[in-house]
Amino acid sequence: MNESIPNPDEIKKIEKARIAQEMISLAESLSRSQEAFPFYGIEQVAYLKMRETDENYPGYTTPIDELIERLKEKGLKIVLGPHPESGNIFVLPADSDDIDRDSLSPYKLQVGEGMNDELKQLISASLAYYDLANRE
Repeated sequence: MNESIPNPDEIKKIEKARIAQEMISLAESLSRSQEAFPFYGIEQVAYLKMRETDENYPGYTTPIDELIERLKEKGLKIVLGPHPESGNIFVLPADSDDIDRDSLSPYKLQVGEGMNDELKQLISASLAYYDLANRE
């Protein structure tokens, strides 16, 4: 037996790939349903960062307060981007197809009581992927 123990970078890479595959599977299922899911809110830290971005780069994306109102009114949908294996999975208002201006990452969403189980799992996996990707 000449197997070596993977180093921390290899472990991180393997775990990111596993989580990405889980996210893709969940996102594919949610996007195929063509269902508009209820919007439960955005995590406070993410909201504050997006407000700051709105102020520093006006017109770059749909202002977060406007986006929140549309999500409350229309509900949300899940869309896979061109490279979902790299975490390219988006939350959009149900009436939008504009990934560039109207999208959020799933990890920014709040989980709410009664939320679709697959959507909860996607949010959790997305948060784990984001944390792993940003860990030094």
